[in-house]
Amino acid sequence: MTVLTRRVIVPVLVLAASFAGLSVAPDPQRGTAPLPARLTDQEFWRLSSELSEPNGFFRSENLVSNEHTFQYVVPSLKRSVRPGGVYLGVAPDQNFTYILAVRPRMAFIVDIRRGNLLEHLMYKALIELSADRAEFLSRLFSKPRPASLSARSTVTELFSAYDRVETSKEYYAENLNAVEHHLMKRHGFTMSTGDIEQLENIYWAFFWEGPGLRYSTSPNGLGGRGYGGNFPTYEELMLQTDWDGENHGYLASEDNFRLLKSLQERNLIVPIVGNFAGPKALRAVGRYIRERGATVAAFYVSNVEQYLFQDNLFDHFARNVATLPLDDSSTFIRSVSSRFGYMGPFQWTDGRASALDRIRPFVRDFESGKIRSYYDVNVRSR
Repeated sequence: MTVLTRRVIVPVLVLAASFAGLSVAPDPQRGTAPLPARLTDQEFWRLSSELSEPNGFFRSENLVSNEHTFQYVVPSLKRSVRPGGVYLGVAPDQNFTYILAVRPRMAFIVDIRRGNLLEHLMYKALIELSADRAEFLSRLFSKPRPASLSARSTVTELFSAYDRVETSKEYYAENLNAVEHHLMKRHGFTMSTGDIEQLENIYWAFFWEGPGLRYSTSPNGLGGRGYGGNFPTYEELMLQTDWDGENHGYLASEDNFRLLKSLQERNLIVPIVGNFAGPKALRAVGRYIRERGATVAAFYVSNVEQYLFQDNLFDHFARNVATLPLDDSSTFIRSVSSRFGYMGPFQWTDGRASALDRIRPFVRDFESGKIRSYYDVNVRSR
């Protein structure tokens, strides 16, 4: 699935330049406007709204990932995916780590649940309001910041410190007010009463469960420890590493956090409501990318294809993917399982793993009738 690499420490200024300085020349046959270096607040909100489909249903309102091995593919992504394209993803904040790995000019998070869009807006506000990782965790969990933490603190030290700090209802109320003011007053995003209520419920889950919040099978996502089974907590996910023991997460270093913060401040991570098999969202995102002469760098689909097969919608999804602008390095990032035929080396104890698959060959094989089951999707992933 991946050839692992030694750790390379790159100064933040060099990495920042690699994000900000990448140029995508417009292709006169595909479009005339390059990808933006920044979106205005109005452009961001219009793009998010106009490309979205109506809110849909999913079996759980998952607020954190349940994928233990999500970092195992990061070294391969860094080595094989061309920087400067556009990243597509689904679900919560695991996307941030993949975004840092592939260094796109822009990212779209497409999820059938409007709650996921609202969670990404919550993250956007908290990241933009925070000067560093320690302040971000303080705001995320409504815990006063320990004086011992600094930019040099490791991610393990960050969580060890916050695990000893009690949450504060007063700080929660203060932070919630700051998040809502930042989104609606500072950015000018138009949010309905229902949006605000759901955002407050999401933020309350992080306050109530703290770093122990985990994926839940509860429909409202607030089951926390009671419904989480063997799923990892938010803290455990942030401490995950690749197979070689290196942590590539967005909280692994101050450099990573600053790069993510830069993308958020420039409004270049755009959440969309959309069904992967729907008639609009994926195709509209693809059209936006194509018109700017760019291609999809990576597409994190988790195990959504499993549900699409169950609901007899996979063919619609595959035909949507075929409309995306791709190049030879465009890559799917999947959560797969040995129970459904995955045969790669890096598996968790339950047989699940994160794996990659080139998108262009996937499209060719689908069109030639070689992908007919979820088993076929798992077998081809490495």
